[in-house]
Amino acid sequence: MQPSAAIVIVAAVGENGVIGRDGGLPWRLKSDMKHFRSLTWGKPVIMGRKTYLTLRRPLPGRTNIVITRDRSFSAPGVLVTPNLENALAIGRGDALRRRVGEIAVVGGAEIYAQTLGLAERIALTLVHIRPQGETMFPPIDREVWEETERIELAPGPDDEAAFAFVSYRRRRIGHATESRA
Repeated sequence: MQPSAAIVIVAAVGENGVIGRDGGLPWRLKSDMKHFRSLTWGKPVIMGRKTYLTLRRPLPGRTNIVITRDRSFSAPGVLVTPNLENALAIGRGDALRRRVGEIAVVGGAEIYAQTLGLAERIALTLVHIRPQGETMFPPIDREVWEETERIELAPGPDDEAAFAFVSYRRRRIGHATESRA
């Protein structure tokens, strides 16, 4: 029996936890967009409707699964489902067909909060700015998550700020789960 696909959260976060402003990203980082593509290419990606609408089209090379409570929402090239449980079932089936070991959760804040207790890895781009914004990434509990890698990068010619690629792995101590405080 083949093991189930692991859930990996992929996000870009300012030093103050901000992930969004006015329905979009509060920075421009072309280097991170390339990194995002390398992390998610060929995998099922799960996102909320608001995140999908910021993209304006499905992400190519990936099965796009959009969670929304809006029963009238539809978009060409995406699979729409009303809840996370269905999205994960679709993602697991797709990962099995594609022979990939991960499902990428790519936003937004509500979907990140729902999956933080289920994920095995977090692939975070920590953007070294503190932008204004109304959309926040949920706190990462250091008792649950262990930082396994950090690569600091200076801004490239198409990047507005310095940043770091930070990887976290769920600690295997007992049955720790995310706190809902």
